[in-house]
Amino acid sequence: MALSLARFNRLVADHAASLYRMAYRAIGDHHEAQDVVQETFRSAWKSRTTFSADRSERAWLVAILRRRVVDYWRQTKQPQPVEDGQLAPYLAIGNADPVRDQYTDEIQHALNQLSEELREALLLVVVAELTHQEAAELLDVPLGTVLSRVSRARKRLREHLLAAQGPAGRFASE
Repeated sequence: MALSLARFNRLVADHAASLYRMAYRAIGDHHEAQDVVQETFRSAWKSRTTFSADRSERAWLVAILRRRVVDYWRQTKQPQPVEDGQLAPYLAIGNADPVRDQYTDEIQHALNQLSEELREALLLVVVAELTHQEAAELLDVPLGTVLSRVSRARKRLREHLLAAQGPAGRFASE
């Protein structure tokens, strides 16, 4: 079932912010993340005739985004960490900043400490808001593997964030 222009525009409006958050967390660079999301939507438009109503729109877009992120990683060799003190990027979607408050530089640094497998599973479930089953299908692994990876990623992320806190419970960059 091909997507009409109106439905595609709605799809962009509905999913741009979450795709950007995932791209930014996977790549760590504001401008590169915007480019990857743009490429994702370009690829989605080109392949709109292959869209299947059996799959959620978000899962379809995240699968495309994932391929674009992997392409980016191949070109740069690995994810680029966010430097200490760099401000979280601002991307206005309506009046909301999708990365304000909950997506800090400390979280980005901690994410970069995770293995690619753990980071990707966590990003798919937490940032891209896919179900565990959708993430398992996208990664082509059993559901239990995704559940385990997300659990371990959360635990390690928490450990990295606690280790980054100073004695007063504040981050060193504050």
